[in-house]
Amino acid sequence: MNVVQTLPTPGDTSWFVHDRFGLFIHWGLYALPARHEWVKHNEQIPDEVYDVYFRHFDPDLYDPRAWARAAAGAGMKYFVITTKHHEGFCLWDSKLTDYKAPNTPAGRDLLHPMVDAFREEGMRVGFYHSLIDWHHPHYIIDPHIGPYRNAPNRDEMNANRTQARYAEYLRGQVRELLTEFGQVDILWFDFSYPKPDGSGKGREDWQSEKLYAMVRELQPKIILDDRLDLPDGWDIKTPEQFQPRGWVMHEGQPVVWEACQTFSGSWGYHRDEASWKSIDQLVQMLIDTVSKGGNLLLNVGPTGRGEFDARALDRLAGLGEWMKRHSRSIYGCTQAPPEFKTPRDCRLTYNPETNRLYVHVFAWPFVELHLEGFGGKIEYAQLLNDASQVAVQGRPDWQSHFGDVGGDIVTLRLPVQKPDVTVPVIELFLK
Repeated sequence: MNVVQTLPTPGDTSWFVHDRFGLFIHWGLYALPARHEWVKHNEQIPDEVYDVYFRHFDPDLYDPRAWARAAAGAGMKYFVITTKHHEGFCLWDSKLTDYKAPNTPAGRDLLHPMVDAFREEGMRVGFYHSLIDWHHPHYIIDPHIGPYRNAPNRDEMNANRTQARYAEYLRGQVRELLTEFGQVDILWFDFSYPKPDGSGKGREDWQSEKLYAMVRELQPKIILDDRLDLPDGWDIKTPEQFQPRGWVMHEGQPVVWEACQTFSGSWGYHRDEASWKSIDQLVQMLIDTVSKGGNLLLNVGPTGRGEFDARALDRLAGLGEWMKRHSRSIYGCTQAPPEFKTPRDCRLTYNPETNRLYVHVFAWPFVELHLEGFGGKIEYAQLLNDASQVAVQGRPDWQSHFGDVGGDIVTLRLPVQKPDVTVPVIELFLK
């Protein structure tokens, strides 16, 4: 059977393409206004006004072990935390800035205990680190992004700024992150936006080549995302807030990829945001991603007091309830070989190590599910949730009289009632 082979990567993605499911966490000062992590940009809030959140950031209910338990319980195998988002605020005790958690009412480094807690749950560690920094005094203000993008005195504000000094600061903070926290499995930079007229920011502004070389020297196996504006300096492609139609390709070749998605329309905690995805949607999103050879990085925005809110915990619990019985159709799985045709309203995943194929049924049919391309290839079939046998039979001759003709069709005989799970899965043991 042909399984898709991706382009080789500089970092170690072997564990990544097995584990398939991770937790994104966006947490910073923006949890206090609670109306999107880009609130400083969206509302053009100047530093002296935004500082009210720095003076009142006090996550007194912060319990990283509770976060880690919720993520592990959902079936997630790694996490990625915003060490610094675009606002410039740092969760750890960086020696290069005063704009950090220990100088708020929180009074302590918030990152070290988080890393420890997730490692205790057996999860791998990832750091998101913003290339953008709306707070740093040498970050050049451009007309596209940031709270001062429309400021009439923008040129005057930039007069004493040197982007190269900011790039040096950026490297210094990344060095701290890669030397003070042990092995880091993922480094998720965000983001470049070069413009043809030079008004955006790309590899020259971040000095991406220097940054990339330092990262590879300090942690050679680390997985890097694709947002440094370098043609080759990445391990994974990262489509954001949409589901690709198929395996993500680069220059005509399949690559390792990860869809990053939110529970709602915001990455940071948004109190009044109402477009939360249902558990059904989220489970189907995870399945759909793996069926196309990808990973899913699903985001939570903790509150200003340091908790996952009830909506997030409800979704994580629902995912965990499904993963408890169906995780082997996700872990170690990938896109099915092309000879197996995906039935209508279904998704297929395949584990090449066990030679098992999984049919995820999004819309439960009446009694029969027809599989094309499976003739003579199935040894045994069962519902994955309870290991109850599913009968396998060839296409009955009488069906041809009703126009049901076609290729190499096998029919699965299903119970009339849909199993009491979010998405039923049929496990096929192949010959």
